[in-house]
Amino acid sequence: MRRAGYAGAAGACAAGAARLAYSAMSRRPPGGPKAWSRTNHRGEPVTLLEGPAVAAGALAGVLAQAGLASRAQAGLVPASGSPGASGPAGSAGWRRAAAMVLGGAGAAAFGAYDDLAGSGDRRGFRGHLGALRQGEVTTGAVKLGGIGVTGVVSAALAGGSPADVILNAGLVAGGANLLNLFDLRPGRAIKVAAASGVLLGAAGQDSVAAPLGAALALLPEDLGERAMLGDAGANALGAMLGASAAGLSRPARIALLAGIAGLTAASEKVSFTKVIARTPVLNWLDMLGRRPAPQTEPSGTEPSGTEPPSPQPPVTIPAQRPESGG
Repeated sequence: MRRAGYAGAAGACAAGAARLAYSAMSRRPPGGPKAWSRTNHRGEPVTLLEGPAVAAGALAGVLAQAGLASRAQAGLVPASGSPGASGPAGSAGWRRAAAMVLGGAGAAAFGAYDDLAGSGDRRGFRGHLGALRQGEVTTGAVKLGGIGVTGVVSAALAGGSPADVILNAGLVAGGANLLNLFDLRPGRAIKVAAASGVLLGAAGQDSVAAPLGAALALLPEDLGERAMLGDAGANALGAMLGASAAGLSRPARIALLAGIAGLTAASEKVSFTKVIARTPVLNWLDMLGRRPAPQTEPSGTEPSGTEPPSPQPPVTIPAQRPESGG
């Protein structure tokens, strides 16, 4: 099998593992269904179990891809003992896989902690840093710090010069945070991940196959507003895409990190949802596959012959929430 074959197999493995994990956790949610139940932007109940399932599937796919490549290299090692699965090439492949697994697992774990324990009172870097200045350690601050440390360790595992480690750590942590900022409407974060993954894949980074396979497998649940990624899923996907970008040239990684930093900074001042709604092409892509918005009469009242819905109590949710995200 060639590299494209390994990537395809990894994507299929990740998709199957994600569907299996989602089915198993839906039957027996860890901690009970209530712990994972949230209210979306429509005021309807959704489950956060999509996030851990996507993360689990993506991690399984990464390991499967590394294992396939390693076995293939081992089979091609001639009797003279040229480098193979146990040599430099194989070791580098497993290091890259380990970096993706650590980055994704760490982001998923800290994201799940924020999902389950967070109150949502503080949002964005400014909100969490402001709380720290007042002596309050928010779950979001713990998550940001934890993902930052995870990113550094992941980048160190991948190897390279100190400059490369710093760049790659920024891509892992920055990617995790940025993708989470798009998880405000059904399917949006997965669409952004898919577009980013296609670009990375076109640049030769076939390690994106596993996280994309896992995410796309559960896209129908997300678009159908039955489930959402939450911090666990969005942070994990973003971190793994960032780790995949470690194979790009240094100038490309610098440009990518600058773009991530710019968008993250902009999110503190600008609503991505409003920008998307005002841009026809982006709005069309954002609504693709989603349920249409509720229809009202021109006056803004409900259609005649129907009673207005009962007012919904305000609910703070950890992922599909008012911007900015945290």
